[in-house]
Amino acid sequence: MAGAEDRERIGETLVSEEDLGRRVIELGAEVSRDYEGRDLVLVAILKGAVPFLADLMRSITVPTELDFMAVSSYGSSTDSSGVVRILKDLDASISGREVLIVEDIIDSGLTLQYLLKNLMARNPSSLEVCALLTKPERRRVDLPIRYVGFEIPNRFAIGYGLDHDQRFRNLSYVAALKETPPAGD
Repeated sequence: MAGAEDRERIGETLVSEEDLGRRVIELGAEVSRDYEGRDLVLVAILKGAVPFLADLMRSITVPTELDFMAVSSYGSSTDSSGVVRILKDLDASISGREVLIVEDIIDSGLTLQYLLKNLMARNPSSLEVCALLTKPERRRVDLPIRYVGFEIPNRFAIGYGLDHDQRFRNLSYVAALKETPPAGD
């Protein structure tokens, strides 16, 4: 991470490193129990879900394959419009497969809603969602989220894969980004 300028932008801790570690292990155990005897395809949404995916898959005991998608949703930097463009699609077919979308954060839910419709059209045997973080008060659509790590308040979250202008992804915990005070006269 850069110098003091970046450190000054890190606000209160929303989820500690210890809580993240504990909950990811619990999620891995839940997923392993639910998919016992079946192979699972983990589909991570780039880039923010990568640290969560890496820790989660080490806690899953059933056979897994990995695949990745990268998407861009149009709108302001803090609001999704729900108009989604796929920047990187899956490398393999998911037809007839057990699929678990691994997402870093669900805010409005509009991007995930699009992804669920898109992936369901590919005929997986099952399609579920595992989200590290959700912001219930920001949700604009009702979504079936099977596994949730933490519900957080409506703050701009950084760390553990989450970024602001591609910075802060390497924090080992989740924090709120400090708001920049308005410029004076």
